[in-house]
Amino acid sequence: MSSFIIKGGKGLYGSVRLGGAKNASFKLMIASLLTNGESRLLNFSHIRDVEITRQMIEDVGATVRNVGERTLLISAKNMSSDSIPEKYGELSRASTMFIGPLLSRFGHAVVPLPGGDAIGKRPIDRHLLGLQALGAKIKIHGSTLEAWVEGRLHGTRYKFEKVTHTGTESMLIAASVADGKTILENAGLEPEIDDLIEFLVAMGARIQRKQNRVIEIDGVKELHSAIHKIMPDRNEAVSYACAAIATHGDIIVENAKQEHLHAFLQKLDEIGAGYEIGPYGIRFFGKGKLHATDVETAPHPGFMTDWQPLWAVLLTQVEGKSVIHETVSETRFQYVPDLVKMGAKMRLFSPKVTHAADFYQFPYDEHVHHAFHAVEVEGKTPLRAGTFDVPDIRAGATLVLAALIAPGITTLHTIDHIDRGYEQFDSRLRSLGAEIVRA
Repeated sequence: MSSFIIKGGKGLYGSVRLGGAKNASFKLMIASLLTNGESRLLNFSHIRDVEITRQMIEDVGATVRNVGERTLLISAKNMSSDSIPEKYGELSRASTMFIGPLLSRFGHAVVPLPGGDAIGKRPIDRHLLGLQALGAKIKIHGSTLEAWVEGRLHGTRYKFEKVTHTGTESMLIAASVADGKTILENAGLEPEIDDLIEFLVAMGARIQRKQNRVIEIDGVKELHSAIHKIMPDRNEAVSYACAAIATHGDIIVENAKQEHLHAFLQKLDEIGAGYEIGPYGIRFFGKGKLHATDVETAPHPGFMTDWQPLWAVLLTQVEGKSVIHETVSETRFQYVPDLVKMGAKMRLFSPKVTHAADFYQFPYDEHVHHAFHAVEVEGKTPLRAGTFDVPDIRAGATLVLAALIAPGITTLHTIDHIDRGYEQFDSRLRSLGAEIVRA
């Protein structure tokens, strides 16, 4: 496997253009299987998750073609299989998203149970209970899931027990071609969900957002092909922003959208970091002493769980004690021991929370729960170089950021996790002046 070798202690300067959002790209690819026409997706990212989704699509008989630098043409006209090979289960969390299109075309689906990042329980029952409400029958056989429906899926009223990003998207895809109206309550508000809705509507779906996290879907008999430009990746934006500020650099993140980053920008105001918003995107820069602040992750429009590992590194470079309280993902602090080895002063703990089972977005049982859900970060502390293994996508970017801060040579192994979610991360950082090579 490849590794990153990084010489830190140098500020980032220049401009970087965002690619299409990882958390939107592969789901839009799957949604395109709802029609026989050839859809065009613009601004897709050259990342491993997109390539894995492409392979799954091709394995069920559909076609995916690259046109130009960032356009995919996807056609399900010759789609011939209702089964996703089991090998993809450990490679991606996208497998259950295929259930809706497969049921709509074949009335039957066999998919592997999803794997992906090891960041705690992300229960697929939020997907499956919704699909069952639409009329799907579901049975699990070891590491595979079988679903079938008599006739067509039918509209329903369904309330998610917990706010779920991917569960909302899975239901949107399936309900778009179901008989009758579906009303989703406690649905996700993420921009990536709106991006999917925009694509489905362009394909002929009838979907409306209502107040109080309600989405109404009037099912249609068939959809048609569409052209859609994928939204920019807000996680990439935060990654480059934190890197620039923590290294006392000055960069422009082209295409970054203020409306996607409100919670992040609010925290930058609180710590005293610099940013400027313009028609080009957002400029991020260091501007003197930074101040401690606390953050609690939450579903959109709150502070995104994907951002907190990156934010933790930035907090090592501010004055004072800060606390990050993770409420969305069960175990998103795998990066902490490595940052401590690099010199960070961090203490894991579990805050006292009233009605914790209702408060946290992940399954919580106070009788068996032992994971830490918060970390205290004390700054400002110098970081030192070292050699580490990357545990997941965002923790990988976190270690890269820490390595850019720390003087000396840091080596990161198992960087395939980073390649899953970041397009040419090393070469783009080099374009900003970072000393990073792939070995």
